[in-house]
Amino acid sequence: MVGDTDDDIRLRREGGSGHRAVPHTADVRVEAWGASRERCLAEAVLGTVECFADLSGVRPTSVERVRLEESGDDDLLTALLEEVVYRLEVHGRVTVDVEAGPADDGLDVRLALAELADVEIIGAVPKGVSWHGLHIGPDPYGWSCAVTVDV
Repeated sequence: MVGDTDDDIRLRREGGSGHRAVPHTADVRVEAWGASRERCLAEAVLGTVECFADLSGVRPTSVERVRLEESGDDDLLTALLEEVVYRLEVHGRVTVDVEAGPADDGLDVRLALAELADVEIIGAVPKGVSWHGLHIGPDPYGWSCAVTVDV
């Protein structure tokens, strides 16, 4: 991805995954990568959450499963991040860990959640996902994505 350092490239060649926030005018821009589409999606979730919450020392208090219909990679990325935002806004629960796996005609996701009151908020809380500049797809090292999160 644009802006990869030599360390990032080495890690990606070895099948590693990760995420980072990149500068953006008023919102939050997250780049994520992984050896598979599912790992890339999970990293996008973690990157989004870490932009506003300090997850160190936070333990999940519940687990929820989500089944997302297969409707294209861009739609899956958006739908998954919208699920995270929904749980935050409506139920006051922060995603602290995520696992995603392929399922018949979709994506099976496990969200480990903590209560908002148990998490230190360190940034602007996300309100939604922007389609502007959204990208997810295979690359030379696996999968990568970039997404702007409205705050």
